[in-house]
Amino acid sequence: MDRQEFIEALNLIEKEKGIDKEIIFEAIEASLISACKKNFGAGQNIKVTIDRETGAVACYAEKTVVEEVTDSLNEMTLDEARVLNQNYQLGDVVDLEVTPKDFGRISAQTAKQVVVQKFREAEREILYNRYVTKEKEVVTAIVQRKERRNVIVQLGKMDAILPANEQIPFEKYNFNDRIKVYVMEVKQTTKGPQIFVSRTHPELVKRLFEQEVPEIHDGTVEIKSIAREAGSRTKIAVYSKNVNVDALGACVGQNGYRVNVIVEALGGEKIDVINWSDDPKKFIAAALSPSKVVAVALDEEEKSARIVVPDHQLSLAIGKEGQNARLSAKLTGWRIDIKSETQAKGTDFLEIKKNSTAETQKEEVHDFADNLVETATEETEA
Repeated sequence: MDRQEFIEALNLIEKEKGIDKEIIFEAIEASLISACKKNFGAGQNIKVTIDRETGAVACYAEKTVVEEVTDSLNEMTLDEARVLNQNYQLGDVVDLEVTPKDFGRISAQTAKQVVVQKFREAEREILYNRYVTKEKEVVTAIVQRKERRNVIVQLGKMDAILPANEQIPFEKYNFNDRIKVYVMEVKQTTKGPQIFVSRTHPELVKRLFEQEVPEIHDGTVEIKSIAREAGSRTKIAVYSKNVNVDALGACVGQNGYRVNVIVEALGGEKIDVINWSDDPKKFIAAALSPSKVVAVALDEEEKSARIVVPDHQLSLAIGKEGQNARLSAKLTGWRIDIKSETQAKGTDFLEIKKNSTAETQKEEVHDFADNLVETATEETEA
């Protein structure tokens, strides 16, 4: 490739790849300086220039004009300088051309290496910019292979890492399986972008609801909080800003279609959708779904709640290995203590002594008594 072809190639690269040719010129010059110093010694000040129009390359030794030379490699006297040009003064820098005979071959090899390197850097930058916009989003990935405990999945042109601690317990990942993943982080490395994805992140559930439920996507329905134990159960609290829109109904969909699509995407994980309320009692009672709640007493200073449920629903309220109570506490932000009607009856379980007036305590007990009557009536009628 001659000089003119090289300049034309750089113009084409700049136009098609968006790589500024000046950056390439500067990188080639910097590389050629290193090559020159191998010939002339590292102690000499060397400058390399490439003509931006013709592509001609020249190598110069830079010498400072001084009264008395103490470093012959980098200094020259005023008399020596004025042999070259009468206008030189003390302190000026003189460029002496020292271009080696085979410098054309060296510069061509260097230029090729630099262009290839810049190509790779540009490709990495383009890929990084493309995928960094997908951070905190949900995308469809195709399972490729396993590397130790990690699963490698394909996102378009890039592979991503699904770490062992971000995999749903006991979920199997087979070659070519299509799975929904949450993009946690996109890192720029010397080898290109590195992408980390998750199947366990609570935001995965949130983003899936945003994709599947138009009312969430447009902001009519808001997701207030999420509590998740990946692969087993998720509780999600939703609230409608429009009194005419049923938040729970919008999320569940007709015949449960919308929530079932999300359940399927999560490999059968159970999802409880509940209505959020700014009344902590109502919110906590709803959070314990599918169990019914007879009474709730709150200790706001301790941020704790005492819950009474029907005798036959105690195990349901607590859940297997305490999961329902645990998720409800995480969802609401309240510490929860649950007892059955029989356990609570005749005790001061609902009595909140700390920072609670006698009137408030009396109200809690009356509520409990009223609920007991209502529950008994409902069971009799059933």
